[in-house]
Formats: sequence, C-alpha cells, structure tokens
Amino acid sequence: MKNYKTILIKPTATIKEALKIIDNGAMQIALVVDADEILLGTLTDGDIRRGLLNNFSLEDTIETIIFKNPTVCRVEDTKEKILEIAVAKKLYQIPIVDSYGKLVGIEKVDELLKPKIKSNRVILMVGGLGTRLRPLTEHTPKPMLKVGNKPILETIILNFKKYSFTNIILCVSYKSEVIEEYFSDGLKFGVNIEYIHENKRMGTAGALSLIRDKLKESFFVMNGDLLTNINFEHMMKYHLSNSSMATMGVREYDFQVPYGVVNVEGNNILSIDEKPVHKFFVSGGVYVLSDEILDFIPDDEFYDMPTLFEELIEKNKKSISFPIHEYWLDIGRIEEFEKANNEFYEVFNV
Repeated sequence: MKNYKTILIKPTATIKEALKIIDNGAMQIALVVDADEILLGTLTDGDIRRGLLNNFSLEDTIETIIFKNPTVCRVEDTKEKILEIAVAKKLYQIPIVDSYGKLVGIEKVDELLKPKIKSNRVILMVGGLGTRLRPLTEHTPKPMLKVGNKPILETIILNFKKYSFTNIILCVSYKSEVIEEYFSDGLKFGVNIEYIHENKRMGTAGALSLIRDKLKESFFVMNGDLLTNINFEHMMKYHLSNSSMATMGVREYDFQVPYGVVNVEGNNILSIDEKPVHKFFVSGGVYVLSDEILDFIPDDEFYDMPTLFEELIEKNKKSISFPIHEYWLDIGRIEEFEKANNEFYEVFNV
C-alpha cells in the first residue's frame, strides 16, 4: 500500500498521461482522485482501450472514461474481509479508503496472501491491579483472565500475529510471574516476547521511557484488557501515510439523556429536545506512535497517554484519530467480563 501514490491521477489528465502511469505502476490500474485525494474512480488499460474504440484521442481527458463505482474496502476492514470481497468479485487489487472516502492505499490480493513479518514493536500494558474485577483478580492478573477458551492477553497477541506483528514487549508488574510462566519467550505462540518490569506506576506513556533503546520505528501501544478485532496492519499504514507523530484509536460513544432537555434564554423556553442522544469519541486504548515521541516522555516519572497527546497538541505536533468501527470491548468490570465471554465465539475465530 505504501507505493500507491505513484498510480494517482487527476480526472483532468490526458489518456496519454494515464497510459504512462499505468505502464509504470506495475499494477495495471490508476486511481483517480481529486485535490484532497478523495477517490473518484479507477482507470485500467481496458477502460482506455474502450475509450479509444469510441473515437477518443490520446490527448482527450480521462474524465468521461473512468470507472466511477469501483469496489473499495474501508481502512478498518480485516484482511479476511478484503480477500473475501476480492475473490467474490474476481479482483486483483482493491483501493482502501477512510470513512471520508479519502484514499489511504491499495491492497494487492497476492500480497495479502504472503505472510510478511513486520519489525514494528507491540507494547502491551499488562501491569494493572484489576481492582474493579475482584475477586477474579485476587490470584490472577487481569490480562490472564480467560475469555472464551484462552486468556485475554493471548487473544490480543494472536490478533497482532495475524497481521504479522510478532515483536511483543509486555510491561508487567502485578503478579508478573503468572504472565511470564504462561507465555515465556513467546516461541510456542509464534511470536517473540520480551518483558519490562515496572517497579512503580509509570502510566501508559511513562513506561515507554524504560525501553527507549528498543524503539527505532513506529510502534503500537495497547492496553492489555481490550478485546478488539481491528485491522492492525491498516492502522499502522494509516499512521504512516498521514505522517503522524501519534495516532489514537477512537471509539464512538453515545449517551442518551433520559429526560426532555429544555433550551431556555432567560425565562423563555426556546425548544425542547426529547431524550437527546449525544455522541462523543473516546480513546480506544490502542495507539500507534512514532519513535520521535520518546523525546516528549520524561524519565522515571508517571506520564499517561492523555498528557502526552495534550503536549503534542500544545506544541502543534501532528496527532490524528483512527476510528474503530469493529468489535471493541474494554474489560474493566465484572459485567464487561461476562459480556466478553458471551460474545467471544461470535466475534473471534478460535
């Protein structure tokens, strides 16, 4: 997906220019976009040949011969869904767009079928006490509680492995021996696992100061009590393609006021909204950070992720959101733990 910009073209380009892009692009396709890189359509050698047969010349623009309703996938779609659509429609490549229709890449089916181990680190925060889940966590750290047929943490690690992210660092503290005994070096799970011990509370971002020397490229940070099936590969590519310093996975949260809300000015009633629903984006506990971020994190201090993002915003460093539309559940309380067990086999392939 990272080379997709070489096959972009504007609708005002000529057929001759389009042929050159298609020939040089090695994908047999050009992606037609506007000035904001909103996908307008696609153009193939076949489209051009049909245009020429209809008396178009090489100097005519491509605007009327582009295919304006191409099959696309969203940035959050899983690899399995993309392959399923590609097979059903007999496609060799599929453009990937975000929720606004902006192009973020193109997936080649043959590339999706090739396993490629990625070097980016995955840092999982698994040292919490899990006090809201007691008595379940009196003898077991929260990430080791079983949801479905395996610990929460195992599902998280295997999901990253599915997208070829296999370099895992576990930031451990509470009952760390339980986690280390179960996962060891990660070999039996097909990943490489290292451990960082927090001797005091460091915060989600503060713990990163303990592993500065291991982070030489963009990396994931994720809470160890989340169940989600987001496409981690697309999240990383989304982060890189936007040249972001920090990318936060965000989840839409709806809150309905259980009463009629009365809008007043002075003592005059202007309107009444009956049980309005307010929508917010909340942090999903999944982040992609560039290694430059480490310059903002103090040594040996508590420093949480909201504070880090606030500092980036204050200093005009690029930080963006990645909408999470897939399954997502923060297992912080007993009722959420029960919900996760009820839904696990419907969501995850086990």
